[in-house]
Amino acid sequence: MNINCAQVVLFISAILISSMAISAEQLYTRQSPVTPELAFSGSYDVGVSTITAVDDERLNTGNFITNTSRALVLEVWYPAKLTKSSGAGMSKATYKEVTRLQQLFELQGEAYRDATPVSEGQFPLILLSHGFTGYRTQMFYLAEHLASHGYVVIGIDHKDSTNAEVFDDATRSSGFISTLYNRARDQQFVLDYFANTKKPLPMLGLKNRIDTNNAAIIGHSMGGFGAINTIGGCYDFQSDQLKKIGVPAIIASLLPFRLNSCFAGEEQLDPRWKALQVFAPWGGEFDVHDAQAMGKIAVPTFFVAGDQDNTSGFENGVKKLFQQTGSEHNYMMVYENARHNIAGHPAPTISFNTDFELGHYVEPSWNIETINRVNKHMSLAFLDCHVKNNDTRCAYLPVRESIQQYQGTDSQYSDPWPGFKHLWGSGIRFYRQ
Repeated sequence: MNINCAQVVLFISAILISSMAISAEQLYTRQSPVTPELAFSGSYDVGVSTITAVDDERLNTGNFITNTSRALVLEVWYPAKLTKSSGAGMSKATYKEVTRLQQLFELQGEAYRDATPVSEGQFPLILLSHGFTGYRTQMFYLAEHLASHGYVVIGIDHKDSTNAEVFDDATRSSGFISTLYNRARDQQFVLDYFANTKKPLPMLGLKNRIDTNNAAIIGHSMGGFGAINTIGGCYDFQSDQLKKIGVPAIIASLLPFRLNSCFAGEEQLDPRWKALQVFAPWGGEFDVHDAQAMGKIAVPTFFVAGDQDNTSGFENGVKKLFQQTGSEHNYMMVYENARHNIAGHPAPTISFNTDFELGHYVEPSWNIETINRVNKHMSLAFLDCHVKNNDTRCAYLPVRESIQQYQGTDSQYSDPWPGFKHLWGSGIRFYRQ
């Protein structure tokens, strides 16, 4: 048998492609029986697709005069139904991203790429909004989990604010200004986009499955900063504040006229927003949200914080925002001795090369996989309670501040938090206001 050079090249390429297909990192170990109850997957298979949504009339933050088109790449997770025949040829999704130093990595997911959505039912819409430098799949573990329990989840790549787009001083400066203006507006635009019956979606039948009248936002850091504004925490930027965070003096004197707004630039709260969950939201230490407006927020809110957060701050940061919020249903969960990295997936292998990279993912006092599983449990309880109005799930929101059970005398123990196994909770506090 004669084999020419072209055949050899094709053969080697096939081997390389095959090896690449199985090279995605699996970040998660097997879920143990002591995992919090609501952290286990729901009854739905999960599909995921990537689409691009374009806002044709967004203010250009390069000059704040002209309009420009703003393209947002979205990752869409949704309930799917895999039959034996349809599932046989389906592959599980992987998520390709880059670190802040532009190092490529690929993570293994549990959703099925471009699977057919379920054929009946409607599911609330949940947005995932990353921080300044991040990416749409940074909370993929939570997106897949919520979709398995009957939600459509949209992860947003916020243009000018992703790892891939912020890589030097120039892009960091312009990207930060873009983030201040666009973050909340991106969130409102994505809700409007999916509510628009004229916008086609590549996933056949998904449009009819999305309940955009019952929507919520989950935001981390600058994603939380924008989300607070979207539900009514009006911005109150002052030029001195902007100078403190590195904005040049001339620009800082002009920006408040463009930035100060409420409800993502709308005149009033969009009633479709039913809940807000924010991980380590930025802004409290700089008083960028108007305190009176915060007191008028009516949407159910869930703050998640680390009490050693050195990015958003805790006592004068996240905790202050929680205390200012006027919602009748206002909660805060605190990971003791945690810093800012309490929302994303565990660190990919490539990030272990430098302290700078690792600092974007790791918590010194916590296992991120443990945090992720607690997040899945508590997020589902909160969203089911306040978006789906499921009273049974409301009961999973703790009424006792400390998760600790040991009383310290005579080997006495209190009951665990709802859904947690006996003696398998430690280092978390939960507040109601």
